[in-house]
Amino acid sequence: MSPEVIPEDRVATATTVPGGKTDRAHSRARAARKRKLGVGAARVLLLVAVLGLWEALSRAKVIDPFNFSMPSKIWDQIYTWVMHGTALGSLGEQIWFTLQEALLGWIIGVIAGVVFGIALGRITLLADILGPYIKVLNSIPRIVLAPIFVIWFGLGPASKVASAVVLVFFPVFFNAFQGAREVDRNLVANARILGASDRRVTLQVVIPSATSWIFTSLHVSFGFALIGAIVGEYIGATKGIGLLVAQSQGTFNAAGVYAAMVILAVVALVAEGLLTFAENRIFRWKPSGSDS
Repeated sequence: MSPEVIPEDRVATATTVPGGKTDRAHSRARAARKRKLGVGAARVLLLVAVLGLWEALSRAKVIDPFNFSMPSKIWDQIYTWVMHGTALGSLGEQIWFTLQEALLGWIIGVIAGVVFGIALGRITLLADILGPYIKVLNSIPRIVLAPIFVIWFGLGPASKVASAVVLVFFPVFFNAFQGAREVDRNLVANARILGASDRRVTLQVVIPSATSWIFTSLHVSFGFALIGAIVGEYIGATKGIGLLVAQSQGTFNAAGVYAAMVILAVVALVAEGLLTFAENRIFRWKPSGSDS
């Protein structure tokens, strides 16, 4: 029996299909890189356009430069603070002071939110008892608590940390609570069949399953922690970025107010980048997208 002769078109198809898949993968990667570069360029152009328009309108007196300032003056203010310091001391000292308060309040708020969220998500009776009180506390505008904390704890860091804690607690709590409620019941049932106690179910099934919910709230909550620290410093403090804002407002220095806002935005973006990096490292097993 003579061997089967494979037609040339089938041979070509058989040899080019694997390479075709590789080429498609490379094409998708190149398209993704081009899109990322395009998005980055569009963001830069948008920022340049907004700042340029702001500068032009201020110089043309279309908008009041005294009240709205202009980007060039804001940059000069930041440069002055960096090179010569502020009236309160070096700029780095003010940033670090505010960052310490925000970080401490963020850590306490996250821990409290996760613990209470998981506990109430797991214990229905506890949720039924405390649920109405949590809703009432959540309905209170928490910014208005900052003056009370200043009265209670004084002008030191404690009042700013307390303000940060109450702002961080609730978003983390509700996400942790929802994450605990959304755990796959089959996983819990299988763990119990294997003899796991309530404690082990919580530690080894519920908390890992709720981790993605908790991380979602961490991105927002650190910004809230910064807000809490800044508001507390604005009301009464001895140093910090919030006090710089208050002093700039008191002297009608609009450039100083905007400069402090720019510094806070940079700090928040750096913190967001670190959180995103940590999340990507922890959730490396999650697929980034479906393969087509």
